[in-house]
Amino acid sequence: LEDIEDAALGNGGLGRLAACFLDSAATHNIPLDGYGLRYKYGLFKQTFVDGRQTELPDDWTAYGDPWSIRRDELTVEVPMKGLTVRAVPYDMPVIGYAGKNIGTLRLWQCESTNEFDFALFNAQDYEAAAKDKNTAEDITKLLYPNDSMKAGKLMRIRQQYVLCSASLQDMLRTYRASYGSDYSKFAALHAIQLNDTHPTMAIPELIRLLGEDGVEFEAAFEIAQQTFRYTNHTVMKEALECWDVALLNDVAPDMMAVIKQIDQKLNKILRRKSIQKKVKDPAAMRIIQNKRVHMANLAVFASSFVNGVAAIHSQILIDDVFSDWYAVWPERFQNKTNGITQRRWLGLCNPELCEMLDDVVGEGYLTDLYKLAGMKDKIDDDLAQRFIAIKQEKKHQLADIILQREGIEIPTSFVFSVQVKRLHEYKRQLLNALSIWDIYQSLKDGSLTDFPATAFIFGAKSAPGYARAKAVIYFINKIADIINNDPDMQDKMRVVFVHNYNCSYAEHIIPAADISEQISPAGTEASGTGNMKLMLNGAVTLGTRDGANIEIFKQAGEENNFPFGATVEEINKIKADYDPMKIYKTDKKIKRAVDALADKKITGEDPEADWEGAVAELKIALLKGKHWHKPDHYFHLYDFNDYQEKRLAAIRATKDEIAFAKMCLENIAGAGKFSSDRTIQQYAKEIWFI
Repeated sequence: LEDIEDAALGNGGLGRLAACFLDSAATHNIPLDGYGLRYKYGLFKQTFVDGRQTELPDDWTAYGDPWSIRRDELTVEVPMKGLTVRAVPYDMPVIGYAGKNIGTLRLWQCESTNEFDFALFNAQDYEAAAKDKNTAEDITKLLYPNDSMKAGKLMRIRQQYVLCSASLQDMLRTYRASYGSDYSKFAALHAIQLNDTHPTMAIPELIRLLGEDGVEFEAAFEIAQQTFRYTNHTVMKEALECWDVALLNDVAPDMMAVIKQIDQKLNKILRRKSIQKKVKDPAAMRIIQNKRVHMANLAVFASSFVNGVAAIHSQILIDDVFSDWYAVWPERFQNKTNGITQRRWLGLCNPELCEMLDDVVGEGYLTDLYKLAGMKDKIDDDLAQRFIAIKQEKKHQLADIILQREGIEIPTSFVFSVQVKRLHEYKRQLLNALSIWDIYQSLKDGSLTDFPATAFIFGAKSAPGYARAKAVIYFINKIADIINNDPDMQDKMRVVFVHNYNCSYAEHIIPAADISEQISPAGTEASGTGNMKLMLNGAVTLGTRDGANIEIFKQAGEENNFPFGATVEEINKIKADYDPMKIYKTDKKIKRAVDALADKKITGEDPEADWEGAVAELKIALLKGKHWHKPDHYFHLYDFNDYQEKRLAAIRATKDEIAFAKMCLENIAGAGKFSSDRTIQQYAKEIWFI
């Protein structure tokens, strides 16, 4: 049943975060509703064919959808250029803890205003008869379609526009029922949180919809600015969306006309001498630049608050990404460190640990996670022994599932080192893999002797069009085959890349982990939430000083975790002159690991392959770079030795079972801050004013 109902309507941590927020709001009686799209096919099902990722459709409603209620009476029409679609809402209840409050996730499904042309069908032109129906339904057919070509980009824009327009029409209809066309109270009654740049079209769309009802642009802009808040979730350029003006005109020309008005309004402000004294580059703040619309600039300018999602991330926004905006409007910027719902990521997935916590701190932690701090004074050898038994049980459960699903046997006496998250170069699954290959080679040549047996567990999906990320998956699967089939390694190592990693799989993997791998280079991961889930279930963090890792180290103590790697300041100092080729040529261990990428005996590929998607191209990217990035732009080789040293230290720390268990318990006791209950209450009080 869990497998059937794992809807995967969101992508990775951002979608899961939204689900945690809705859960926390319902549990704590905060009036928060979610809006999304009701994709027929969620995030794809992942399989491996000869080690390569293959995508299959995930038809999550194949067995029906008993949770959602179709609300035909609330259907709205969304007009686009050459196409008008019906957006039909399906309401999914978000049931708070103990069922005292219920929130709503309203998902829009696109349907045609012209369902079927009987005359054309009767004339046997079957394709034309269903053309409107198919075009409309395609919009909510698949989550995150590949957008490497124009058709994919237009589809993304249509998806975003339908979400924004339908949701705003829904809010305006409810408001008009009480207040008619007097919009003076709209901003006081609505706080709309933009979850990254993807729904930023909502800003000009609200202004457009208000204009249709006679509100002048300046008044409509003021209402919009007071209504919207913008959460930035990443400093990655690909997530700070830019759309070609021509593409937006192809979908929603009236909305594009409003964006031009907003840009003109901004330009007048930027030309003031008082503003120009404060900012370094006014031109870079423009919304429309070189016939492209910069959605992040639109989101910052036309909203009342901007927040990052971890202390270091919010500081990077202020110091770098939005520094000019901060110079002009510092009062808009806040931090809201992310969180997770402990109901799912502890209560549901680890009842064994909950039984222990109930005895130690009482049951209240499921709604007030700070109560876990009460365990700090009670950590002793007896509690450590009890925790060890629980962790062993969770390892048994996971090992059974991995054997059943992946066909790989993992002894439960092994250390479980876990990296589960979206596959992206900046998350550095490749660094993990190169480290594993170095450990393997060092065990083979006898240079590494003090090594407790370890299972390295990966779970990740690559975006379908992300060839380089897919090459990393293939490389990991190839080295896993070699290591797992080497008789010398049977009592020393396992490597497993689980297929189709999703929330249901995570609920088994996370409670079984000993070591949480959080290894992105400092300044790239906005926050992370997997790091919080693993900490809460009693894993130590092997991590860089990035995202929420910094706050985890502070809450649980650096001595109970394993920080490594360059800091943001260090990276900023060295990146202009960074030369990974020099490291490669002078460090034999690093050279041996990197050379594995171009070893035909490992990959079965041409060692000279220079096309994106080839494993050998990963070596070229590390050492020589490409026209769109410098060599090793995520500092794999720079951090390699420190990572390897701290990784071995973490694995060796498990030899003293009691001492290691106490480190894990300190992490659990320090996890109180990382509840989404705390996060959502901060949003409610400090950004939404409710």
